[in-house]
Amino acid sequence: MEYNVSFPTDTVQYSFSGIKNLLKKAPAESSIIITDSNVATLYQPVIGAYRTIIIPAGEEHKTQQTVNSITEQLLDFKAHKKTTLIGLGGGMVTDITGYVASIYMRGIPFGFVPTTLLAMVDASIGGKNGVNYGLHKNMLGTIRQPSFILFDAELLQTLADTEWSNGFAEIIKYGCIFDAALFAELAKHTVSYYKDNAKPLNELIQRCVNWKNKTVTEDEKESGVRKLLNFGHTAGHAIETLYNLPHGQAVALGMLIACSISEKECGLNPDVKKQLIDVLQRYKLPASLKLHTEQLMDILVMDKKRSNNAIDYIVLNNIGNAFIKPLPFENIKNALNNFSDAGNN
Repeated sequence: MEYNVSFPTDTVQYSFSGIKNLLKKAPAESSIIITDSNVATLYQPVIGAYRTIIIPAGEEHKTQQTVNSITEQLLDFKAHKKTTLIGLGGGMVTDITGYVASIYMRGIPFGFVPTTLLAMVDASIGGKNGVNYGLHKNMLGTIRQPSFILFDAELLQTLADTEWSNGFAEIIKYGCIFDAALFAELAKHTVSYYKDNAKPLNELIQRCVNWKNKTVTEDEKESGVRKLLNFGHTAGHAIETLYNLPHGQAVALGMLIACSISEKECGLNPDVKKQLIDVLQRYKLPASLKLHTEQLMDILVMDKKRSNNAIDYIVLNNIGNAFIKPLPFENIKNALNNFSDAGNN
């Protein structure tokens, strides 16, 4: 199954035909794979046909230093303007591959083969590419679309349970901001149900891909509706950095903080947060954390969505209905204090 989505300057081809078709998308003689040390051990039959750059696994390596190392290897391979880079891995790999491809020789083609649920439903889609700088996530980056993304749900069978849960945090996010029916479906099942049932899993991935495609097509540069995809990510990114939590766990906590803010600032029914806690726990995601508010605020004041002394925060009217609300830093600080004090259990 394939379909195209047109962007202002690019066309992205989405393929659900399996990793076996990678050579058709990107011939080995004109392509280079970028992957990490964990993924490289799992997919040797795929990697073996290509020139390959292997980077250290882990978010701590999503840095300009790694970009410099990749660039040196591309020069050694004599990569040129028509060389295609293939990011084979999770969100860290796809982010850094897209970034390198965007700046090497002022831009060369690239595509992704996401190998984690989180990358399939979110990180690989939309053209945001970048690296972290110190405590600030994705502070350096570009928006540039890949030529293709190749999805193969069978790759997910190698994932640890924690990585499945991380991916479901982003899926739950789509339910919260766009799709009440999706949220209701998630409330009936668990990770095990989707792991053991290929058809519902593939349908779930495609549903999320469609939601993100629709949003990015309407607003590629994040001037309006695309900001809704940041639900749970404003505080979540700061929590991820400060506590060294996996992305999905941090986003889960960020979504609950956003619900707390929505209750105070927008009159959200408290039952919504209770529903969200139940769903998060179904997918083995955290619902409470003792926060260090001052340290979190030091990170949040440099958030990319900042405007003067406020941040465009994503809040809820109800499940499936999100909107953007500029929120002063003082209000955010109070919400973080209240969240931590309440325990949210």
